[in-house]
Amino acid sequence: MDWTSNQAIAVYIAAGLVVAGVVVWLVLRRTVRTRLRTEREVRQDPDIHDWLVVFNWSRKTLYVPTIAISLVAATVMFLKEMGWFVDAVTPEIIGGVWFAVFFLNFLVEEFEINVKVVLIGALCLLALLLWLHLLGWVRPFIRTFGHITIEMSWMGYLALALIGLLTVLISWIRGLFYYIVFTPNYMNIQWGLTETGDHIGREDYNTHVDTTDLLERLMGFGKIIIVFKDQKRPPLTLLVWRIGRRAELLERVRGKFAIDMNAPQPQQAPEAPQEAPEAPEEPAE
Repeated sequence: MDWTSNQAIAVYIAAGLVVAGVVVWLVLRRTVRTRLRTEREVRQDPDIHDWLVVFNWSRKTLYVPTIAISLVAATVMFLKEMGWFVDAVTPEIIGGVWFAVFFLNFLVEEFEINVKVVLIGALCLLALLLWLHLLGWVRPFIRTFGHITIEMSWMGYLALALIGLLTVLISWIRGLFYYIVFTPNYMNIQWGLTETGDHIGREDYNTHVDTTDLLERLMGFGKIIIVFKDQKRPPLTLLVWRIGRRAELLERVRGKFAIDMNAPQPQQAPEAPQEAPEAPEEPAE
């Protein structure tokens, strides 16, 4: 083996990255303050029974259905290329289904679609179809969508899925160091690798849960909005997954006040010794 070849240099670089990662972990593992470590510390606190730790997901996480359909499309296209799938499912059909899911994801990520918007959109679509029916243009209108074809190989769908998964993973890793801890007495805003953050009392902020986006809520996401009494501090908006459970925990946290049962009790001053009662006088003879 040539120790100066490109393959050997690539091995040296990979080994150096691994060694550097191990060294960094050994040096920082006691000083890095992650969300998981904070959750463990709060859970072990005997005075806190209700708490919530959340972080802000990237809105690109809403493309999880597109990631899932990309993986399915990659699998189907791979099987078709290997001759293991029926011919009735064409690449055009696969591309059309993928594009439909992607388009719905785009609407969810880009716009706030509540129940009123859905109803108005459905009524407008029905009115359009009725108008086209009166003119006899319904079938030509529908056929126009048949000219839109999207074809990709299984590697293209797989690449899109991997890019989406990487985006979700980066958002989760960022949430390890940028998160918010709610307890009955305070809120801690953490950012960075160490203890950098803000400690805010419960009376200095208010919270609001926003689940008006219907499609976003159907995917399990919602928003927790934090409004500070200090007008100089802008509100914080967090995109939270499993918003139903998180909203329930937040309501329980905000509705209680914790008392430190392990605090040292103030020492009482010792009582003054009582004087002995005087003996009764004997009657004179």
